[in-house]
Amino acid sequence: MPDTPAAQALIETFGRIVVINLPDRADRRRGIDAELRKAGLSLDHTAVELFTAVRPDTAAGFPSIGAHGAFRSHRGVMARLLDQGWSRALVLEDDMAFAPGAIARLPALAAALAVRDWDMLYGHPGDRPDALPPAEAGLVPLPADLGLIQLHFLGLTRRAAEIAVPALDAMAARPPGSADGGPMHVDGALNWVRQSNPALRALAVQPALALQRSSRSDIAAPRWFDRTPGLRQLATMLRGLR
Repeated sequence: MPDTPAAQALIETFGRIVVINLPDRADRRRGIDAELRKAGLSLDHTAVELFTAVRPDTAAGFPSIGAHGAFRSHRGVMARLLDQGWSRALVLEDDMAFAPGAIARLPALAAALAVRDWDMLYGHPGDRPDALPPAEAGLVPLPADLGLIQLHFLGLTRRAAEIAVPALDAMAARPPGSADGGPMHVDGALNWVRQSNPALRALAVQPALALQRSSRSDIAAPRWFDRTPGLRQLATMLRGLR
């Protein structure tokens, strides 16, 4: 069965789609598979692969164990991009959800990206619309000093990974609060990388192409109902009804 126009757009733009997921988060695997199927893809598609998220034992200077794991997981996907010789990849966190109308916009977005030079692509424009330059064909060039949080939909080129991996390694090795950039949330770390390397060409999609689904966080400390047997399953079900 041929790929849908939306699937073709994603594959032609990024080549590989990598989903970060903890093995015990079957709920999120089901959720991200459902989102991919909206675009004519799935976790079983040959262009899609799961990356086993890192769950470290300690925070090791990061804001939390979850933040440490997210940092190492994104760094690990970038290292895989380099090891496999990929020119580009789309990194999805397993709580990503396509925004309303996003699937229909994918072919036009792919056409716009095909004639632009870029190194990093955020699937959303952040929460400071007043600080953004005008969008052109749905793409906003991000100033190096404008930080974005949330990495649920992040396109990367090989050039971006070549710059980011050693920079992230250096951050992880520094003491917390280092003036040179120490352990921090990975979205902040990539903002730091962009600011330190203004030649990196970062774009954001406007309006947002991707959102985050409501689900139990793997980064923040679990709430009481996520720690209580029985209530965790109920909380998961209720989140899915939002």
